[in-house]
Amino acid sequence: MFHPTLNQALEAADAVHLWPLGLNLRYGETGQAVTDGQFVSVYRDERGLYETAIVYASACDNFQRVLPAASEVL
Repeated sequence: MFHPTLNQALEAADAVHLWPLGLNLRYGETGQAVTDGQFVSVYRDERGLYETAIVYASACDNFQRVLPAASEVL
């Protein structure tokens, strides 16, 4: 399911509290973060809509990253 805002995509998965403040996504990007043992991933499509966040338990240390759009990868 797609949502018009990042906050709505995170709310749909009860993950707003897990998303790092300031981690924003451009069109086509995927954001990922681990916060307190929970992995969260959100994709923003080329229309600007956000896919419902994916959340699961993780043994990784806390981190955040943005994966570039496929068109930006050489």
